[in-house]
Amino acid sequence: MNDLHAGSAPALRRLLDLLASGAATEDFTDVLADARRRGAPADVLGEIDDATWQALRVHRTLRQHRRREAELTALFDTAGDLAASRDLDSVLQAIVRRARMLLGTDTAYLTLPDEAAGDTYMRVTDGSVSVLFQTLRLSLGDGLGGLVAQSARPYATPDYRTDDRFHHTDVIDAGVVDEGLVAIIGVPLLLGGRVIGVLFAADRSPRAFSPDEVALLCTLAAHAAIALDTAKALADTRSALAELNSANELIRAHSAAVQRAERGHDRLTDLVLRGAEVPDVAAAVAALLGGGIAVLDTEGEPLAGRAAAPGAGPAEAAAASRAEGRAVRHGGAWVCAVLAGQEQLGTLVLRGRPDLDDADRRLFERAGVVTALLLLLRRSVAETENRVRGELLADLLTAPDRDPAGLTARGRRLGVDLGRPHLVLVAEPGRGGVGGGPAAVRSRLAGAAGRYLFGARGISAEHGEAVVLLVPDGGGGGAGAEAVGEGGEAVGAAGGCTAGGGAAGDVAQRAAEQAAERLARLAGFPVTVGAGRPASGPVALATAYAEGLRCVRALRVLGRDGEGASAGSLGFLGVLLGDGHDVSGFVGATLGPLLDYDARRGTELVRTLRAYFDCGGSLTRAKDELHVHVNTVVQRLDRVEVLLGQDWNGPERSLELQLALRLQLLSGA
Repeated sequence: MNDLHAGSAPALRRLLDLLASGAATEDFTDVLADARRRGAPADVLGEIDDATWQALRVHRTLRQHRRREAELTALFDTAGDLAASRDLDSVLQAIVRRARMLLGTDTAYLTLPDEAAGDTYMRVTDGSVSVLFQTLRLSLGDGLGGLVAQSARPYATPDYRTDDRFHHTDVIDAGVVDEGLVAIIGVPLLLGGRVIGVLFAADRSPRAFSPDEVALLCTLAAHAAIALDTAKALADTRSALAELNSANELIRAHSAAVQRAERGHDRLTDLVLRGAEVPDVAAAVAALLGGGIAVLDTEGEPLAGRAAAPGAGPAEAAAASRAEGRAVRHGGAWVCAVLAGQEQLGTLVLRGRPDLDDADRRLFERAGVVTALLLLLRRSVAETENRVRGELLADLLTAPDRDPAGLTARGRRLGVDLGRPHLVLVAEPGRGGVGGGPAAVRSRLAGAAGRYLFGARGISAEHGEAVVLLVPDGGGGGAGAEAVGEGGEAVGAAGGCTAGGGAAGDVAQRAAEQAAERLARLAGFPVTVGAGRPASGPVALATAYAEGLRCVRALRVLGRDGEGASAGSLGFLGVLLGDGHDVSGFVGATLGPLLDYDARRGTELVRTLRAYFDCGGSLTRAKDELHVHVNTVVQRLDRVEVLLGQDWNGPERSLELQLALRLQLLSGA
């Protein structure tokens, strides 16, 4: 026995060395072959054969343990990748690479469904060399992957090309052939019993996959499913966080807007209670909304803030706002109609805030309500004051000399100083395009006059068939001051001189023209306005009214209905109609260019013109009267035409010139 063991000992040591070094299987069989070549006895060869068989069992067991160790290491690494929440692409790429390495296949890949396209696509590949295969898209239910997805079970084929268990398609087969694949195994990625993808391993030669390899690939597929589910959960979490942040921003913005609206409401309420004016409200709203506010009246004139550029008024936007009952956008601005019921009192315009949230928009609209309230209060007060002042004006025009001191005292109690110069405007409805009865038309004109004087210190009242406006002058003696109408615009002016006498006449004329134009817009029909001379005291004001009334009558006779004029602007008619009979003013206005020319040059244009008219327009008789050559008369008359205009010899103009020449002689000027 000892000889037997001694004979087999070298072979047994060699087998142990092979086991220790992890030699290949064929190396173990070489030990028995070497013993036979050395001529070992049969019993020694039998012992070596038994030892070789036992060594192969141990070798196989060790190899299985090493493979399991490698598999476990790969699974632990994959689990570590999942726990570290790495990028999804990196995790999937690592899983596919490990599947290929552990199964020892030529390639491995993973497909995922495309819900939008209704098919599946190659998500990750490892070991692939075919672009056609890498971009392959599989219809649902086609190929080995379709079978795996439908059955939710793993399938393996030793030769894909000849396997008829699944549906072959030309597209899939072309991709498999281009990649050169033969043996393929596919396992499902399961999530809650639902297939969310397929993991594949494939060889380019026929091969049978063992149950251990199938189990290993299923485990890697489970990890891939977890990675996909984790990525989706993270994406959903990020989306939820983003939505939550957005919601928080909206809540903060809404909260800030609500707080701003509360402050705005309190501020506007405080302004109303303190009796603030429209500009105060506009300034407060501008500060609250961070933009520029303009308050316009019904004609687009500014009550506060900056008016719109010419041709760019928000009239259409105001009409839309009135129809919708809310603020509307107009270019880069916002427009809100200021309404009292269905009546539009004005318009709010907000600039510098192209975008308004709901809270700011409601604050802007509330400002329109507050503005309407203030305008109604102002109009109510103004109408009441104007009615009482109108009674004063009616008494003043009816019986000014009955109690002048009493009238002056009444006016002072009402805030009207009759001792200061005033301009009297007499307005009558035009004859054309006026609907309704005389009383209704006159009432409309009276209302227009009240709005025309809204915000000014003037008063108005119906008197006879006209409406009379008393506009305060800036003080006697020259430069007049403009009265301020609704919105702050000038409505007229008066000087302290007599009508037709220089600057005061010009101011009275402008006041009449402006009043006629503005009253026509406010009333909706033509209005004829006559301006009397600026005057102070009850009696003088009544006289100025009579002069203004005569101017209105003269305008109608002259066919100038719907215009405005003063006595000084009516030429010789003004001299006849005016109570002051301003002869020198008429002469200066008519012959002024000739008188100035003669004074500067020492010529005799005025004398020549008088001789020409006295001689009936005869040049021959005029040259005898002047003792000059006829050419001299012609040259002088040419100069007259240059100075007075080509119509100097027309019927109306020549009448004025002849009257002025006669008055000049009579006055000794």
